[in-house]
Amino acid sequence: IRKRIEEGFGWLKTVGGLRKTKLIGRAKLSAQLLLGFSVYNLIRLGSLSGWWRGSHV
Repeated sequence: IRKRIEEGFGWLKTVGGLRKTKLIGRAKLSAQLLLGFSVYNLIRLGSLSGWWRGSHV
């Protein structure tokens, strides 16, 4: 289970833009985190169901 969690945070850092965020404030950063995890979940669900290929992400 830990590997799955680490993959999500790794994706957020590389693709989601959380490695160097430009936002100031806890509310803005949490909104960016929520949006990033939402996109990650949609991509993950899409690749599991077959309508999205995860190879070009």
